[in-house]
Amino acid sequence: MVDAVNEGFRQGEETARGKGQQIRIGTLLTAMRHAARSREIAELANRHRDLGVVGFDIAGAEIGHPPTRHLDAFEYLKRENNHFTIHAGEAFGLPSIWEAIQCCGADRLGHGVRIVDDIAVADDGTVKLGRLAEYVRDQRIPLEMCPTSNLQTGAAESYANHPIGLLRRLRFRVTVNTDNRLMSGTTLSKEFEHLVDAFGYTLPEIQWFTVNAMKSSFLPFDQRLALIEDVIKPGFERLA
Repeated sequence: MVDAVNEGFRQGEETARGKGQQIRIGTLLTAMRHAARSREIAELANRHRDLGVVGFDIAGAEIGHPPTRHLDAFEYLKRENNHFTIHAGEAFGLPSIWEAIQCCGADRLGHGVRIVDDIAVADDGTVKLGRLAEYVRDQRIPLEMCPTSNLQTGAAESYANHPIGLLRRLRFRVTVNTDNRLMSGTTLSKEFEHLVDAFGYTLPEIQWFTVNAMKSSFLPFDQRLALIEDVIKPGFERLA
C-alpha cells in the first residue's frame, strides 16, 4: 500500500516537472491513538524513509488515549533519528500538549490550538505567556493549525475567534493546514481565504505562514531551503 501511494506521488511530481512546475510530496504514516499498532507503523515508516515517507504521525481521539501509551514507537523513532508529529491540544488541553512534547519528544504538534489556555490577555491588550506556551514559542515547535476542522470539532468558535490570530501576532511557529480535505470539505486555498476574511491578511502574512510550513517540513534542510528560495519566495514575488 505504501509503495503504491508513493509511486502515485512520484508520478505526480514527474507530471508537474513536465509542465515546468516543481512539486515535492512527502508521506506521513499515521497510527491511531486508540489502537495498539503504533510501533508496527513506526517501523513501516522507517523502512520507507528513503522511498518517500518523511515521518510518522499519531492521530485520533485524545481524551482517554494519551500519547504516552505509544512511547515505545516514539522512542524507536528517536533512536532511528526519524521525525514524528503528534495530534495534541485540540479535543484535550494543556496536559495533552505537555505530554506530546516533554514525554514523547514530538517535532511538531497537530493542531495545538489549546496552547492559548496558557496565554493570558489583559483588558489593555498586554499578553503573558505561561511556562508551557513560552517553551513552545521559544523552541519554535510548529503548530499545525486547521481552522475549518477546528470549527467543526468545536475547538474554535469561529474563524474570527480562532487562536491562530493571536498566535500569529505573538510569532509562534504557526502553519496553515486542511487536516482532512474530504471530511472538512476544504482546500488549503479555502483555509487561507477564511483567514484573509477574518483577519485581513495579505500576501506577506500568507507568505509568512507558507515559509513557516516549509521550515517545519520533515524534508532534509537543503531541500527545504531550495523550495523556500527557488519556489515559494519567487512565487510570492510574482503574485505581488
